[in-house]
Amino acid sequence: MFHTGGARAHAALTVAPVVLSMRTRYRQEMNCQIVKDSIHTRPGWAMTYALGLEDTLVGFGTVAIAGPWKDKPTILEFYVVPEHRIRAFDLFEAFLEASGARLMEVQSNDLLLTAMLHTYAHEATSEAIVFRDGFTTSLPAEGAVLQPLTPAGEVQASIAERQGGPEFLLHVDGKPAGKGGILFHYNPPYGDVYMEIDESFRGRGFGAYLVQELKAQAYAIGSIPAARCSRDNRPSRKTLQKAGFVPYAHILTGTIAGG
Repeated sequence: MFHTGGARAHAALTVAPVVLSMRTRYRQEMNCQIVKDSIHTRPGWAMTYALGLEDTLVGFGTVAIAGPWKDKPTILEFYVVPEHRIRAFDLFEAFLEASGARLMEVQSNDLLLTAMLHTYAHEATSEAIVFRDGFTTSLPAEGAVLQPLTPAGEVQASIAERQGGPEFLLHVDGKPAGKGGILFHYNPPYGDVYMEIDESFRGRGFGAYLVQELKAQAYAIGSIPAARCSRDNRPSRKTLQKAGFVPYAHILTGTIAGG
């Protein structure tokens, strides 16, 4: 527990419903796809901490503990209501002490947690680039046809459950040329577009066309398309941008100094 002037800052393990209203505010402030949002729907994958100043609940923190983060607890979220952000460092230190986490994974447009990353962590690196839809494109099909594989009922169930999503095949002149889909493992109404083009059809613009059509499919079912790729994957970066996606954030990882 830390006390740096004013009310005492503290953090304690809690259950997610206690801070649900603050998680709603966090999502509203982010106003974008939150890449790790689905962790809250997976039992046993995360630990939630309530952040307080004396008797006042002022924020929350989330630590991932399962899946890719098994045996390496990692801070994913840290939110403080705006009127108490003057105490952000005190609250983050209390959160660190209570959770024992020494790794961080941050979406860089989460400005508060990014500030904590650059204050307390070292060896920060980019794991991926996150894209939002910026432009509607009109790329020609050049003989390509999109074939849906997922029944409409399954698609709606995926949207409701925030798991899975529709899959599609791309045919060019009657031959299988690639595949892709939309994943709903994120905060609504966002859907993550992914695709892969068979090697013999690469370099001909079919990847960007497929992304363009997947974006249209996302909008048709009431979802906002988003995407991400490795920072080092230049072909994917160029394909996403050609189809109208715009980069807006990095997924940053870092180790807490002294951890």
